Amino acid sequence: MASFKFSRTAEDVKRELTDIFRTLKDPRINGMLTIVKVDLSHDLSYCKVYVSSMDGYDAAKNAVKGLKNAAGYVRRELSNRLSMRHTPQITFEADDSIEYSAHINQLLHDIKRKENDED
Repeated sequence: MASFKFSRTAEDVKRELTDIFRTLKDPRINGMLTIVKVDLSHDLSYCKVYVSSMDGYDAAKNAVKGLKNAAGYVRRELSNRLSMRHTPQITFEADDSIEYSAHINQLLHDIKRKENDED
């Protein structure tokens, strides 16, 4: 039962952070930013958020700089939106999984195209 509540809380945090990111005015945080994964500590005091950008890994690293500057605001907004006893301390990490998956998808399309050309 506890793991279900824990995973549900992580999903709630992810959903609310996505909405909070839309309200941020920092130009480094663009609209193509995606939360890939949210890791909550078991005592819910720390939260590591992995973000990725469709514009590439460099854009994600730049967005992380903007998110680190806005971490206090994000934590306060998260506290207002979720009813938790203790709002976790949030850290942001850049992730290149979207760019990597797009690259793999392109490779698969190239292989399929070559197979169709051979037939």
